[in-house]
Amino acid sequence: MASFLDSLPVTLKAEDLKSIARAMAAAKDKKKPVIAMIGGHVIKTGCSPVLNDLAKNGFITHFASNGSAAIHDTELARFGHTSEDVAAGLEDGSFGMAEDTAALVNGAALEASINKQGFGQTIGSMLVREKAPFLDRAILANAFMLDIPYTLHIAMGTDVVHQHPDADGAAIGDASMRDFRIFTSSVAQTGDGGVVLNFGSAVIMPEVFLKALSIARNLGHDVRGFTTANFDMIQHYRPLVNVVKRPVLEGGRGFSITGHHEIMIPLLAAAVYEMAA
Repeated sequence: MASFLDSLPVTLKAEDLKSIARAMAAAKDKKKPVIAMIGGHVIKTGCSPVLNDLAKNGFITHFASNGSAAIHDTELARFGHTSEDVAAGLEDGSFGMAEDTAALVNGAALEASINKQGFGQTIGSMLVREKAPFLDRAILANAFMLDIPYTLHIAMGTDVVHQHPDADGAAIGDASMRDFRIFTSSVAQTGDGGVVLNFGSAVIMPEVFLKALSIARNLGHDVRGFTTANFDMIQHYRPLVNVVKRPVLEGGRGFSITGHHEIMIPLLAAAVYEMAA
């Protein structure tokens, strides 16, 4: 890939992609956080193994996602595939009513709340404990085994598991709030060389990140001089403002890369390995 990357024009988005890869390689060398925020379509398009590999090699140190990404990730680990025909299921009210995934995710919220553990950490632990047959496809399980954070940031009512009678709002809120504090702790360490990547979350993760950044600075952490990037098929308002622009106004660089996840995430990974080499 090195010759391919060198052949790209040294301008605009080609150079931006290489700059992001250089920042990730440099962050590993400086032992600074590289936070990957993800939306559900990143998992649905088969990018989990690529992201897992980056984490195993130290180029991602924290995963954070909305609820849908964790649901698809759990289904991949247990069944090897994910998603359903939403339009057909919506007609008769069967959409999202499968018990298997809801029982595990809602059970994890209760366990995390009782044991004062992270929400994402607990789902990963449960998948490993049950020896799910496709663990290599799941970021949750791999993050748990690598002992790096995977934090879940839930908006109540947005996920199919909330439709089920075993969904406990108090437990889900408690577990997700704990993960928000874990996430904020990682954000607080990103100054002077860290990296924050947003892959396909149009609303939830950009909003969570902005609040975490504000808290970190309010508590006296000098979170400046870091790199941010938004990767998505369409550039939305919140990622552009809350990830790419506002956080680096007083130091750092923000990038936006438009493209399909199943192309851009493997391409980024290849660039990271080449830059690190």
